[in-house]
Amino acid sequence: MATVEHVGGDDPPLVALPATAYAVLGLLSFGRELSGYDIKKWADASLRHFYWAPAISHIYRELQRLEQLGLVEGHEAPQDGLRNKRMYRITASGRAAVTAWLVESPGETPMLKHPVALRVWLGHLVEPDDLTRLLSAHVDRLRDELAQIEASIAGVRGDDAMRYPAAVLQWAKSIYEADLTASQTLQQSLQRAPDARRPTR
Repeated sequence: MATVEHVGGDDPPLVALPATAYAVLGLLSFGRELSGYDIKKWADASLRHFYWAPAISHIYRELQRLEQLGLVEGHEAPQDGLRNKRMYRITASGRAAVTAWLVESPGETPMLKHPVALRVWLGHLVEPDDLTRLLSAHVDRLRDELAQIEASIAGVRGDDAMRYPAAVLQWAKSIYEADLTASQTLQQSLQRAPDARRPTR
């Protein structure tokens, strides 16, 4: 279970939380009151491109945990013709906790998990045309993803408060562009390679 340990003095609280909880705190750290649905939309437009694509149920679980720990505050807000929605804002303890996590927690080496690369690695089990279709579909998805990232960048361009998210989205764009180039190179190398399939015995 997540715990908060107040270490005394001016030191921020030490909080044992998963990184996804800190991501929710981070989304609230820009000073806006957000509903769980707002957080889901923002995560899909930004965090999804480089870290996290949360289910709405996951977001609400994290918000409930953070509220119990006093890291966020929630209140009911009316909606025209609809039932009330719950809005959340970060508390001073929540801001201190996410700041301490940013400063104190070690960065981890990213683990690349590329489902398409894994399937090509096992390409001896299928027909060459199957791999061609797999990579073609992947290239199409990358192009669509790049278009969505461009739209997200355009949505925060010129907003000084969003300069760091904009910079990371630009970084994510370069990663997807590199994947696109690498995938197209892989397509070309497979077209030149002989069929390496072996009959099963």
